[in-house]
Amino acid sequence: MYDKRIKIFVILSAALLLVCLLRLTQMQLLPDSSLQDEIEELKRQRGLSRQLKTIRGRILDRKGRVLAADEPQFHLHINYRLISFADERVIRSKLLRAARKNDPVKAKTKVQQEIQAKLEDLQQIIDKCTYFGLERADIEQRIKSINNRIWNLRTFVAWVRNEPDSNILKKYNHITDVPLSEAIADFEKKFPKKDERLERIGEVDDIADLDKSWPLLELKTDDDIFTAQLEFMDVDGVEILPKGHRFYPYGPTAAQTIGWVGPAQARDKKLFEGEKLLSYLDDELCGREDGVEYVCETILRGKRGQEDWDIDRVLKNRTEPQFGKDVQLSLDIELQKRIEKYLADRNYNPNNWKAPTAAVVIDVTTADILALVSLPVFDLNRARYDYDDLADDPNEPLRNRAINKQYPPGSVIKPLILTAALESGKITPYETIPCPAQKAPREWPSCWIYNKYKTGHSDRWENYAHNAIKGSCNIYFSRLADRINPSVLQQWLFNFGYGHISSLAPALHATSNEHRATSIEHRDLRQAQGQISTSIPKSKISRFEQIPRLEAGERRLFGIGQGNLRATPLQVANAMAAIARAGMYKPPRLFIDSVIASRLPLVIASEAKQSQTNTEKAQNTSHEPRATSDEVALGISQQTLDVIHNGMSAVVNEPGGTAYKEFAHSGLVGQGINVYGKTGSTEQPENAWFAGFATDATGRGIAIAVVVEGGQRGSSDAGPLARDIIQFCIEAGYIGDTGPTTE
Repeated sequence: MYDKRIKIFVILSAALLLVCLLRLTQMQLLPDSSLQDEIEELKRQRGLSRQLKTIRGRILDRKGRVLAADEPQFHLHINYRLISFADERVIRSKLLRAARKNDPVKAKTKVQQEIQAKLEDLQQIIDKCTYFGLERADIEQRIKSINNRIWNLRTFVAWVRNEPDSNILKKYNHITDVPLSEAIADFEKKFPKKDERLERIGEVDDIADLDKSWPLLELKTDDDIFTAQLEFMDVDGVEILPKGHRFYPYGPTAAQTIGWVGPAQARDKKLFEGEKLLSYLDDELCGREDGVEYVCETILRGKRGQEDWDIDRVLKNRTEPQFGKDVQLSLDIELQKRIEKYLADRNYNPNNWKAPTAAVVIDVTTADILALVSLPVFDLNRARYDYDDLADDPNEPLRNRAINKQYPPGSVIKPLILTAALESGKITPYETIPCPAQKAPREWPSCWIYNKYKTGHSDRWENYAHNAIKGSCNIYFSRLADRINPSVLQQWLFNFGYGHISSLAPALHATSNEHRATSIEHRDLRQAQGQISTSIPKSKISRFEQIPRLEAGERRLFGIGQGNLRATPLQVANAMAAIARAGMYKPPRLFIDSVIASRLPLVIASEAKQSQTNTEKAQNTSHEPRATSDEVALGISQQTLDVIHNGMSAVVNEPGGTAYKEFAHSGLVGQGINVYGKTGSTEQPENAWFAGFATDATGRGIAIAVVVEGGQRGSSDAGPLARDIIQFCIEAGYIGDTGPTTE
């Protein structure tokens, strides 16, 4: 009977053991086991993740020259597991936990031996770090800073894991929003004994930052890198890692247009909010203030990758980083650099001053902006560090004068005024408007020639269109503008690009840079839209109908580019480009890479077209702008174009032209270059202008605008600058006998 019971017990035990073995086999081998899933989930939750750095895209000029790029900076990194032995709190925590082991004496001895060995290793590492120009105290302070940062993180996690006060959690949207000071105060309240807190903080041993390497010092030279590789080749816990550093090879050249990067601010962090691999980390930079770096943030910014391990340190998943895309500009950086140096250098500037200046050069055929100059400039590599001084500088070096400062255009507006008058039938090419040698009636502007020489243009020639442009007659153009219906005058200025903004941003799409960026916002370079009305517009102008009215009495001032008329140098240059291409308007183009950029047409292609049609019907004219893609035919007759071109040619090529003296011996004609220009000057504020275009026998051309703040005469203060910039364009191959440039 007893033997039978033994047999039954053995059989039951064997059966039970078999069930356990089968269950264990199921747990180990069947991936769809619910328990296995739970184990895997636990491993995942308690595992480690490391995000992989990306590289920001480059900014290139039209010829592929690098304007901005991430340049590797090498740093010596040290693992927190090693430097934590320099933290008395960590040591105390380890000893306290050892005291709770089954054999506390043996455990404590083992911990002490480990501490001693790690401290010796750490001291040797610190000694070697002094080879790179740092004092021992500096290195120890950096280690202390890292230890404090991680200790604070461990303290916060310990607080989270030990039933934090629910009243505190209710105050904040998320537990991570709780200030560290408030968390520590609650933690100390719950665990008033210091040793108990140290133990609980020491138990937080499973967060990723504990296995992370932290930068300890920068290796500034190749010799430093080589030395570090030799010294730390076999040292555990120390590694040499590269970090992206934004570098601007051309320093101050095109600084306002390119822009710079800096730490992400609150508004920047909203851009990729909620995107784990796109949102900004503490040490990541983004485009700041203005410029291409800021406008193209969603294109240039890469997407971090990620590696995930489980608790057994087995790699479970890897997401590869996506590098940022390059952005290519229409600028010729060498041409830009030469113009900037010329305008800033005392040896070149004919009037020997360093006045704030802006200059724009546009390729007539393509509407590509070849140069966008604004002086004074600043070094992009120093912008982050010098920002406060730059922001306080009264000369506003941070401001892009070429696109973001509006000026009274002065007499460079006169070709546009004449176009509007001829096309609306308010004058004929040979109809004269006398300019006598006398002061103009009250509320009318006198002619500059009378103010300076007490004579009038009628004493020199018949004052019809050609000669009026050549001599820049204020009487002619103020009287002429006064004849034009105010809305018609505004419409023509609008069609030429005045009074509203032509976008200089690339086309942004949700798929750009392959980001899942649902929060992409449209960004554009900061521009002034100018003013073609008596009152200042209250909002951004996108349609002609939004423009406030022009008071009839102010037309006389608009005729000479004064009053409330305002424009940017880019708008002036681009209007000249439209005249150069026989009345075909194109929006200026800054981005030429076909992948990330497209020409963005002005609104006048559709909405303004209808407004122009209605206005011209009222004036019994038949010139209707015709829109084709991003180009707009302004409807200027060949007769009008001939008058405008001939008059602007006379400005620089005929005796009596306001810039004849400055261009007569330039040698441009001998190089096969035809120059068409218009000088201008303004009062209150005083500025000197030159605007126009230059062409060659092949049909190539460049349009130009130069404004010198504080200048008194467009002819002598701005004319020579424009003349020499045209020569630079010849030597760069954009016009002249050298043939087309190779892009």
